[in-house]
Amino acid sequence: MSLLSRLSRLSRTAAATLITMVAAAPIQAESLDVRIGYLQWIPDQGPVLSNVIPEPENAGLRGAELAIGDNNTTGKFLGQTYSLQSEVAGSEAAAVAAFEAMRQKGTELFVVNAPAQTLKAMINKSGDNTLLFNVGAKDDALRTGHCHTNLLHTIPSYSMLTDALGQWLSQRRWKEVFLITGPTEADRGWANAFRRSAKRFGLEIVEDKPWTFDADLRRTASQELPLFTRADDYDAVVVADVRGDFGEYVPFNTWLPRPVVGTQGMVPVAWHRVVESWGAAQLQSRFRELASRDMNSEDYAAWAAIRSIGTAVTAIGNANPGEIRSFLFSDKFQLAAFKGRKLTYRDWNGQLRQPIPLVHPRGLVARAPFESFLHPITTMDTLGFDKPESECRING
Repeated sequence: MSLLSRLSRLSRTAAATLITMVAAAPIQAESLDVRIGYLQWIPDQGPVLSNVIPEPENAGLRGAELAIGDNNTTGKFLGQTYSLQSEVAGSEAAAVAAFEAMRQKGTELFVVNAPAQTLKAMINKSGDNTLLFNVGAKDDALRTGHCHTNLLHTIPSYSMLTDALGQWLSQRRWKEVFLITGPTEADRGWANAFRRSAKRFGLEIVEDKPWTFDADLRRTASQELPLFTRADDYDAVVVADVRGDFGEYVPFNTWLPRPVVGTQGMVPVAWHRVVESWGAAQLQSRFRELASRDMNSEDYAAWAAIRSIGTAVTAIGNANPGEIRSFLFSDKFQLAAFKGRKLTYRDWNGQLRQPIPLVHPRGLVARAPFESFLHPITTMDTLGFDKPESECRING
């Protein structure tokens, strides 16, 4: 076959594929503009007592921008144009004011990277046809009791992260653990979630200590930490230090030679640069080209939220938030999200089901859920609060 004939054949194949894609989608009588608001407010965490590498200030925003580009790549064939209006606020009041201003201009689809209290303030000022995606707040209360019909979550909750860790520890039969909890509210939220996970997966917390020191561990770690972690025996040390005050110094400084897991050491996350299977390497490279850094969990959560919107709009042919929400909870929705499984939303609390990678800074250790932990519907519901454990019923 000549080169010209081969090219002609390839062109016909590509054309046929495009025709099939367009025919499968709803017919658009006119162009459709989909406006999405991105709002971010990250409170000042105060001085950190270690040389921890700070999170990028645009964490979340760059993931949203990548997803807008992905939506427009497919949307251009269907007459759909996606735009992002972003606001990185300096206070909760400024974030809520930006939310109200965007709504007054007609935006009703929002991606929010902010604390739980700020999310609640926005929800209180939203309309019945406003849809918000939480990409930053991991608080379990948002998924168990303080749920709202129009609030969905693409960032995993604390309990999803700690259940992934609990399953791994149980599977390895490392069932006696030493828990260290930092002083912040986020540390306590993470630790409380782990205590629940320990009971759920048959782990014993043999020591449960709060971190009360304010010393500069850059100079004293080798003296302070061995004494602090002294105990008869334990299989692993679990650290709850979300902002990184002391946790970076725990590995290799424990009384017993044991692995460190939790917020430092081996960590359960939504996303990390070492995740490369199932096409993830391609997503990672596109993100690095856009942001000149690695993709993190907030970036991934924002990307997943906007890709969820794009998937729904392509299927239903409009950008009505109520119809998007209905589609996301339907059996027709599945998000292809580079995690080896199609992702769906829990219809009782709006949480995106997803596998949880367990990573250390330079490698992937494992991915939860594990096959040995069974569930009558999906093993992904072994991570986090299951339907009988939650008071929320936001979809019926």
